[in-house]
Order: sequence, then C-alpha cells, then structure tokens
Amino acid sequence: GGADMTPRWPGWRHLPRDARDTLFLLGVIGWTVVPHVAHLPLWCVLLTGAVLLWRTRLALVNGALPSRWVLVATLALATLLTLWSFKTVLGKEPGITMAVVLMALKTLELRAKRDAFVVFFLGFFLILTHFLYSQSMGVAAAMLVSVWGLLTALVLAHMPVGQPSLRQAGALAARTALLGAPVMALMFVLFPRIGPLWGVPQDNLSKTGLSNSMKMGSVAEVALDDSVAMRIRFEGPPPPAEAMYFRGPVLSRFDGTEWRPLSPFPFAMQSRINLRTSGPALRYEMTLEPLRLPTLPLLEATAAPPQIEGWRVLPGTDLQWLTDRPIFERLRFNAQAHLSFQHGPVSQVPGLQDHLELPANHNPRTVAWAAKLREQPALAQADPRTLAATVMRHIGTAGFTYTLAPGEYEGPDTIDQFWFDRREGFCEHFAAAFVVVMRALEVPARVVTGYQGTDPLPVDGYYLVRQSSAHAWAEYWQAGTGWVRADPTAAVAPDRIRRSRNLTPPPGLLAGALGNVSPALLAQMRSSWEAINNRWNQTMLNYSRGQQLEMLRRLGVNSPSWQDLALLLMGALTSLALLGAAWAWWDRHRVDPWARQMKRL
Repeated sequence: GGADMTPRWPGWRHLPRDARDTLFLLGVIGWTVVPHVAHLPLWCVLLTGAVLLWRTRLALVNGALPSRWVLVATLALATLLTLWSFKTVLGKEPGITMAVVLMALKTLELRAKRDAFVVFFLGFFLILTHFLYSQSMGVAAAMLVSVWGLLTALVLAHMPVGQPSLRQAGALAARTALLGAPVMALMFVLFPRIGPLWGVPQDNLSKTGLSNSMKMGSVAEVALDDSVAMRIRFEGPPPPAEAMYFRGPVLSRFDGTEWRPLSPFPFAMQSRINLRTSGPALRYEMTLEPLRLPTLPLLEATAAPPQIEGWRVLPGTDLQWLTDRPIFERLRFNAQAHLSFQHGPVSQVPGLQDHLELPANHNPRTVAWAAKLREQPALAQADPRTLAATVMRHIGTAGFTYTLAPGEYEGPDTIDQFWFDRREGFCEHFAAAFVVVMRALEVPARVVTGYQGTDPLPVDGYYLVRQSSAHAWAEYWQAGTGWVRADPTAAVAPDRIRRSRNLTPPPGLLAGALGNVSPALLAQMRSSWEAINNRWNQTMLNYSRGQQLEMLRRLGVNSPSWQDLALLLMGALTSLALLGAAWAWWDRHRVDPWARQMKRL
C-alpha cells in the first residue's frame, strides 16, 4: 500500500516552532472571523474556512506553500464573487468581505516576517470592523480576546531564538495591553465625539419593530421578538399598566388590505399640538433602541418635545413626536407626560371626513352588520361613545379568541373573515375590525400603533418594554371631547392590558429545558443579564459629547468646546509620553555598568 499522507498530531510540545506559531495564529484568525459569519456571503465563509484548513494541514506536514499564481487566481475569483454578491467592491459589506478573503489568503504566503506582520495588522483592522455592526458587550469581550491573541502572535514573531512558550508570550502580550489600557481609557474619555463617527454602528437593530403600515398579522410578527425596545425609569411610582400606551405611527388610510398614515409627511403645521391636559405631569427617562423610523414612541400624552443632543424633534399631526431622520442608534432622553388628557378637534372640521372612508365593495357583511346595529331603536340617535361601548361588548361576548397564531387572512374581505367566520386574531385584527365597524356607523375612527405595558418588575431601576409589547389600538372621534382611545383587546384579553401579560411564542430548546427545571432561575438569569447590558449601554455606549463637555465644566472650563477636549487630550498624551521616556531613561541606567561595557564590546 501507499504511504499514509494524513497529517498526525505529534502533540503541542513536540511541534516545530514555526508550525506551533502558525497554528496559534490560524486559531486567532478563525476566532476573529467567526463573529462576521452572519454578515458574510456563504461563498466567503466556505472559501475562508477552506483556506484556513489548507494552511493548517501545510503547517502540520511542513508542506510547501502554493505559488503566487494560485493566490492571484483565488483573489480574482473572490473579487468577481464580491461583485456578483454586492454589485460593487466599495462599501461596508463588500469591503469587509474582501478584507476577510485577503487575510485568509495572506496566511498562504507566510514566507517572511514581513508577511506575518501584514496578517497581524489585517487582523487588527478586521477587529475594528466588528464594531460597524455591533458595539455590544459580547462583541467587545470576543474582540478583546482577539487583540490578546494577535499581540501574542506579534510577540512570538519577535522571538526567533530558542523555544519561548506560548504562556510566556501570552503573559508579555497581556502586560503590554495593560500598559496601554490607561491610554485607551484616556482616548475614550477625551477623544471628541464628532458625528457621524459614533453613529455608524447600528447596534441591536432589531429585524422587527414598528412600521408605517399595518397588515393583518404584521404586529403579531413583531410580538414574536422578545428583544428590548426601550427602557423606562419613572420619577416616583410608575403608572398602572393599563395607562402605559407608547404612541407610534397613526394609520388612517385603508385600502382593504393595508393601513397607512393619512399623509406621507405627518408634520403639524403649527408649533403647538392640539392637546389639553389635566393633573400633574409624570416625568420619566427613556432609553430607546434603534427603531428604523423617524418616530419617538413616547408615553401618552407627552406635551413637550424631549431635548435630544444632535436631534430635532417635531410635533406630528396626530399627537405623535417625530425626528428629523430615522433612528438607527440608541437614544436616551428625559420627557414628561400627562396621563389625563384630551386631544384633537372638539367640533366638526373638514379633515374628519378622511377618517370615515372605507374601500368600496370590501367587507360587505361587516358594513351590513353595522347598518343593522344602527337601526336598533336604542342606537338610532346614540352618540359615538355609546356605539363604541356596544361594539366592545360584542367583541367581549361573541366568542372571539386572542391568539398570536390566527393563521393567514387573505383576500379583499379580511375583516369579514375575522368578524364572522374565524373570530381569531391578535391586537391588529381587533383594532382594524373595530375601526371598520365604527366608520360603517359613520363615526370617524383610526388605528394607532405603538407599545403597551412593560415587564411587571423593573431591572436595575428600569422598566423594560419589549418588542413583544408591540400593540395596535383604536381611536374614535366624539364631539366636545376629541379623539377617544378604545382598545378592543381589553374586551377579549383584559390581562394583556391591565397586567401586561403578553402572549409569548414557544421558547427555544435550551430556554425551554431550563424553564421547565426552574422558571425562577431562568427569569433571574435573564434579569441579571439585562441589568448588566443596560449598565454597559448607559456608561459606555451612551457616553456622549454632552457628558464630555460637562466634565470640562466641572474642571473649571467656562464654555467648553471640542477644541478644548482635543487640547486636553494632546496635553495628557504628551505628559504620558514624557513619563514613559523618563522611565525608560531611568531603567537604562539601572543596568549593571559591567553589562553595559560588555554590550558595547
């Protein structure tokens, strides 16, 4: 038989020096690339994995490296595949894809120390690119390990003589990183926060969330996402759960299938919103995760715009608060709301007619049911409030079911299907059907989307509002009062509104097993992680230019600016450099004079 060409593992301590260092470097590269797998094309993941495995085999058998023509051909193929995947080689995604391929291919030409240095610094660059996607605590910890690994490989590259152990090289790399930590902390505190440098990463950008439109089932899709949408901290006792409505897009135009805003530009023409409040204001702090919409889902009813550094907040036409651009970053601000309020016109105005429109020849059975209801003697002259109460009683007593999985509603008459045939739905089904019935009763009505309720217990002082708290409710117009909130979900599932008991999808395998063994332990682990993550967000990711300038004020600078920050940073770095030079000079003179003379000789 032929010789067995399969490489055998001789044991870590018996590996040649070059093979050991190469395998360690390949492991660090693999660790650095893995978090990018979710963002890379499949071909890039497969190509990078194949190249790294090939290089591992060559290191074990001490095989010859491939020729440069093989590398050039592979690089050309990767460039063509990048063009095929992204239609360009410029931009974040194609640039990172090419950087991963280049680093993998560079491991196939580690012929000189210069080649190793190129791999090291490509690795450091790739570490930076992770923060273009996420600045989470987990990514930061993983990349800290990558930095230590690359520094260890760099130390090994400078130790060509003898057999320095990985433990010695790793310890020296760790000490080097610790020596650089004060400079890192100084840069973090003082380097001026100048946009858009700190606005590029779209951290925790949920794949679901509020939308400027609503179809049957769209809110249920959001409710399957258990990630945090925002964190609320109240000054004083929190309001009851049934009062916590966080207002998002208002949807008034219905084409039979989809609900949309009445206007694509829902900005108020006047600077004051049509809001009448009573009672004390409730002050709160909100930390809002990225929404992808130019909408602030503030607590109803927030009377004044919150002040957010670098953002312009504008009043909307329907008690909304809008931003001058979509929200792709985490925001933290203070606001105040009045839980007792009225809003909207108190008498007939031309715009109310838009909230009576229904698409022609759609949902005929629901329209006929409303007409028959109106013919009842007791309701012939009833006001909108009485009609709304009658419809809500029907929802609560006619056998409707509140569920996250009502199945698909298709066709032009989805409201008819829900109201008469299946009677199963989530909040958007009930809100949409209520609005259609009220409009058929000639009462202006509309759908409001947002969030309702919070987790029952605070985490680290903050009440959590999750994507699973996404909600749709309704408003109808009453003369003398204005717009009145009506939540049909409360009629069929009162615990959803009064106690914030959301419907939850089935848990994953690990969470389900842990929850079966100890639900309290699972809840405690989740709360602890979210508390730690919130501290990370508050202290690290939300460290802003305003906090930097406030620090300068405490240091005695009357009118601080980013130029003052830059001067302070340069002065601090210069002082550290002088201290380092002084220490090096002192350390040099600690050497035994006989050893110095021997070195000169």
